[in-house]
Amino acid sequence: MLKYIARRLLELIFVILGVTLIVFTILHVSPIDPIRTILGDQAPESQVEAMREEMGLNDPFIKQFFDYINGVIHGDFGVSYVNRKPVGNELLHRLPITMCIAFFSTLIGALIGVPLGIMSALKQNSIYDTLSSIICLVFIGMPEFWFGLMLILFFSVKLGLLPASGWYGIQYAILPILACGLGNSASVLRNTRANMLEVIRQDYIRTARAKGQKESVIITKHALRNALIPVITIIGIQFGHALAGSFVIETIFAIAGLGKYLVDAASVHNNPVVQGGVILVAVSYSIINLLIDLLYTVIDPRLAFVVKGKRKKKSKEATNVGK
Repeated sequence: MLKYIARRLLELIFVILGVTLIVFTILHVSPIDPIRTILGDQAPESQVEAMREEMGLNDPFIKQFFDYINGVIHGDFGVSYVNRKPVGNELLHRLPITMCIAFFSTLIGALIGVPLGIMSALKQNSIYDTLSSIICLVFIGMPEFWFGLMLILFFSVKLGLLPASGWYGIQYAILPILACGLGNSASVLRNTRANMLEVIRQDYIRTARAKGQKESVIITKHALRNALIPVITIIGIQFGHALAGSFVIETIFAIAGLGKYLVDAASVHNNPVVQGGVILVAVSYSIINLLIDLLYTVIDPRLAFVVKGKRKKKSKEATNVGK
């Protein structure tokens, strides 16, 4: 298992390098000059060139890229073009807010979607199943930004129960998390129902029932554990989606998180902030994928034995070839 984790972490390095190269290249070939955006169109050319030289923007592309990578390795994501402050400090300050929204919205989606999906599968074609499918389709087709605005109008403007914007306490997190979480629950419900229906029709489930095992044991011990593998994958993808797509929710609710920070930076072509933010999101998403893969072996221990079996088989084949 340790070798597997080490290999995945090594792959993570190449993923980060690839993402960094793509983002760096796109921003480098952009026809918009960030220095002109900062200083204005009326700034003298001498001042523009002096600032470009100071920031190293006149260096060749390869040198700029490797200088940036060297800085990132040492924890330096550059300096913001706007306020001349270190980008890394600002990113680390805003990341916990975005992580909080992404984590709890994904958690709500799982806590609502998995039980309802199981019940919907066990009561297939019932009134409950039909209502669940209708609600599921409504939430899946509902844009997050529109749903967030509806929550603000109802709970903040009409009822006055919850604040509409900001991030100053628990009550400020309820509406953004609901706006993301309820949509996630619909997708989890649909996938849980589909996988449970496939599993409960398998031969080993019929055999367990024929042996007289309790229905609760059959569902929780045999069916659910096998059906959860693809559902866990969906939940992990939703967490990455919530993390990368947080700029929509954070912009609507005026939350000073990582997403809104990147949107504001992109609007003024603040390249160091955009680069650092994208790298941070890519690293977080890759780590979450690694944790999801490790969680597979907890839910279904057979997967761990499969990996070990392949390694033993390869070692035996190498030994036979040597002989």
